[in-house]
Amino acid sequence: MNPIRTARPRLLAALTVATLALPLAACGAEADDDTTTETAAGYPVTVDNCGTEVTFTAPPERVVTIKSTSTELMLALGLADRIVGTAFADGPVPEPWAEEAADLEVISDQAPSHEVVLEHEPDLVFAGWESNLAADTAGERDTLAKLGVNSYVSPAACMEPEYQPEKMTFPVLFDQFREAGRILGVPDAAEELIAEQEAALAEVGKAADGTTALWWSSGEDTPFVGGTIGAPQMVLDAVGLDNVVTEDATWTSLGWEAILDADPDVLVLVDATWNSAEDKIESLESNPATRELSAVKAERYLVIPFPAGEAGVRSVSAAADLADQLDDLGLLQRQ
Repeated sequence: MNPIRTARPRLLAALTVATLALPLAACGAEADDDTTTETAAGYPVTVDNCGTEVTFTAPPERVVTIKSTSTELMLALGLADRIVGTAFADGPVPEPWAEEAADLEVISDQAPSHEVVLEHEPDLVFAGWESNLAADTAGERDTLAKLGVNSYVSPAACMEPEYQPEKMTFPVLFDQFREAGRILGVPDAAEELIAEQEAALAEVGKAADGTTALWWSSGEDTPFVGGTIGAPQMVLDAVGLDNVVTEDATWTSLGWEAILDADPDVLVLVDATWNSAEDKIESLESNPATRELSAVKAERYLVIPFPAGEAGVRSVSAAADLADQLDDLGLLQRQ
């Protein structure tokens, strides 16, 4: 289930590089008083991650990834060989990383337990959501640190308002890729990834002016939809679609009466194993009220896989995919 974050946030805390080495082991745990720790070139790197200060004295070499966003970012940075275990995938890994992903060890289909994580002797747990780092999942962050294991959460998923971006945008997302590149010791690879994604984003087509949309993730009695400050809005903005939701939230709930009043031109339907796009369409077309929506009458559906609804390396391709689907519907601007 997606975390609901409705408070208006401030900008993500900036990455800082410490100027003096701290008495920490390479994975961030406290070193013994009589131990001198060497640091790798370019390190230590200290980040304020969702309110937790984390220091890296060398590139992490054994990483457990939780959720698709963290796994796919590491694959996109060319770091498959550092992943010792993955968990809680939101769906299959897309090309061009599927082949490498097939060789990764899946340690849990859900959020892994603390014991399972420690069995793989990681020096970093890279989580997609803050809830992945809790006593009943991979372990609380301070507990992991005491055991010599650093933790890092995809910054777009920070839950506290002061650590969320005021509004998720592609420049903010790319800065988060840069931060990950610094932490993982591959800043050049991060810049290459960003350059590729910026170029692809520049080619994304735009919807005809004034085309409205609703991003429906899950829920039937009360739909769970994309608000105005999260990853769905970022993707809608990239393709020129006007969100009918007006609440300053990453995700929010919206009643069917409000949706009927808004009557969006297109419906962005998230395709998840537990609530597929096909199921959503069947529900829309069988309900006497919702089948009167303009988008339903005209079958103006845009389908997007669930993992693409989180801010990450799929976000640009998600925008491009939506633009292609709009083109198929005859709703793309013509130059």
